[in-house]
Amino acid sequence: MSKIMPPAHPFDTSCLDDVEDGDKLKEECGIFGVIGVSDASSFVALGLHALQHRGQEAGGIVSHDPEQGFQSARRFGYVRDNFTSQAVMETLPGPLAIGHVRYSTAGSKGQTAIRDVQPFFGEFAMGGAAIAHNGNITNANALRRELIERGSIFQSSSDSECIIHLMARSLQRNIPERMEDALRRVEGAFSVVAMTRTKLIGVRDPLGVRPLVLGKVGDGWALSSETCALDIIGAEFIREIKPGEMVVITKDGVDSQFPFRPQKPRFCIFEHVYFSRPDSILGGRSVYETREAIGRELAKEAPVEADLVCPVPDSGTPAAIGYSLESGIPYAMGIIRNQYMGRTFIEPTEQIRNMGVRLKLNVNRALIEGKRVILVDDSVVRGTTSRKIKEMILDAGAKEVHFRIASPPTAWPCFYGVDTPQREKLLAATMSEEEMRDHLQVDSLRFISLDGLYRAVGEVEGRNNAQPQYCDACFSGEYPVEPADQIESGFEMKAAE
Repeated sequence: MSKIMPPAHPFDTSCLDDVEDGDKLKEECGIFGVIGVSDASSFVALGLHALQHRGQEAGGIVSHDPEQGFQSARRFGYVRDNFTSQAVMETLPGPLAIGHVRYSTAGSKGQTAIRDVQPFFGEFAMGGAAIAHNGNITNANALRRELIERGSIFQSSSDSECIIHLMARSLQRNIPERMEDALRRVEGAFSVVAMTRTKLIGVRDPLGVRPLVLGKVGDGWALSSETCALDIIGAEFIREIKPGEMVVITKDGVDSQFPFRPQKPRFCIFEHVYFSRPDSILGGRSVYETREAIGRELAKEAPVEADLVCPVPDSGTPAAIGYSLESGIPYAMGIIRNQYMGRTFIEPTEQIRNMGVRLKLNVNRALIEGKRVILVDDSVVRGTTSRKIKEMILDAGAKEVHFRIASPPTAWPCFYGVDTPQREKLLAATMSEEEMRDHLQVDSLRFISLDGLYRAVGEVEGRNNAQPQYCDACFSGEYPVEPADQIESGFEMKAAE
């Protein structure tokens, strides 16, 4: 029997949304699971805390105890505010648990219902199972219509719930086989952590778009979106789950199988640029070192005479350091981030909203005044925040402002688990680089080239002369999986060249 705890009251994040002004791509989700340790849910809570950057809207944990069965708790807000009290964690006993932190990739933020918060749980003939999903199912609308016509009753608006219903209708003998059967019907991107009464299961889609790693913790095992979450629980990083791989973990160890038709891997290259934490390891490479390498490539491609290289904190910092090292231009913290801007801030009146990014960022005037400044940021989506930061730098007395962007122009939406604006709202979809410079009213603007980005992540021949192992659809418009639901809704794919 699954016990669902009443949700805490959802908080209003509109103030934070106004501050960011929709000018950053939003992280997808984070998933974590542990088996073979006492108080597994506490390990999961720590892991989710380390993955909080991947989703701040809501989180949930499901655990299993041989005596008490499945227990579940789902909450709006941060892990630290919901899964740290002894009273809550005592309701989630057992040696097996999975969890999920969420940022919705469909609909408007603030409209999420508690029933949309993962992990999802289902009772099957052979026992209960819970599932947590990072990614996006691109044929979810078609699957949902089919399932509803066949009698399924959906409880959420999440595409991930399709997996539970497909599992329920499968005729396979056990939960892992039913999951295989269900995921063969699914298109798009999925990294999945699931659990039965005795098993922890991890799966990556055949393209390996989203990350999933395996760790060893004491006599038990852990699955995580990123290695940084293994670090926080003292787990040893064993390896990445391979594209198209399913691992079934029990007290006897890890069983690996490859149930899907092999395909050329296409890992999301934006994980290197922005999404993953800099202290994580992706594809055997340090994310921090990769971002520093991006900055070095950017300095080679787009040099400019200036006095200071300043990051737009925090995600622009490693690239700014790389740019400074390669160019020889001094690095400086010209913009300071208010680390305590959070959900307990004052009521967001119109006057507060008009302060914009100043609520989170402040210019170090003593460093900036009279200087030619290179600002290094990870991306430009709509350009609204970039304009405000430029104005702050000029107000502080900067002589010149040059933007250097550590990713190519984001000209296409992502349909594989990232909350991206519609294409017409992406600055690079409607403007050339020079037109964007005029729009932002800066002295110069340069993005790293797609070839340069590939060199920075280890493809020494660049993109065009190599066999790329990445999905770069948000830059190139070349989607490795056709977004069927979006095309049905009128989305136009890039014309063949």
